[in-house]
Amino acid sequence: MKPVITAFERSPDGGKGLARDMRVRWALEEVGQPYDVRALSFRQMKEPAHLALHPFGQIPTYEDGDLALFETGAIVFHLAERHAGLLPDDAIARSRAIMWMFAALNTVEPPILEFANARIFESDKPWNSERLPLVVERVRARLQQLSARLGTADWLDGAFSVADLMMVSVLLRLKPSGLLGEFPNLSAYVARGEERPAYKRAFVAQLEAFNSAPKASG
Repeated sequence: MKPVITAFERSPDGGKGLARDMRVRWALEEVGQPYDVRALSFRQMKEPAHLALHPFGQIPTYEDGDLALFETGAIVFHLAERHAGLLPDDAIARSRAIMWMFAALNTVEPPILEFANARIFESDKPWNSERLPLVVERVRARLQQLSARLGTADWLDGAFSVADLMMVSVLLRLKPSGLLGEFPNLSAYVARGEERPAYKRAFVAQLEAFNSAPKASG
């Protein structure tokens, strides 16, 4: 049987590849693992059946036989450990790849999400005009550090790995803001990720799901 992941029935990002199931789809495509998708409405995400898989009522989840996982980092790491192609064979390089995967999720992504929330959900707050510049500077500081570390390299640590899959996924959220464009090497880095055949397959699959979903869901 193929593993099953859950995804939005109709993603709020409009099919732009930013929903977190995209990270899992990409990893599955990179390792050549066929999978099925169970699409959920926002109402279904809060029902007992899904809460049994994801106690916080979010997506994605991953089911493979008796194994059920939530959190994209855990799911992608599970796939990388069990399939060739996302982790280096060398033990030291493997540990560095895992380190960078955690850095993407724990160090780079939090200020980016804070920025997104400030722009989208807090734009009407009276204090937003003062807070937003501070949030932007926190994001810019992280990008400066990451840019300096990447330098002229194609990927974070030698060949493409799970580290790059996760870091590119995180940075993609910044494309509409223009902040990423301030760092040409990071823009090129993200573009290289988007050009990978596995990424393209995952993006098309997610976009097709969005386009075929009901226009309104509970």
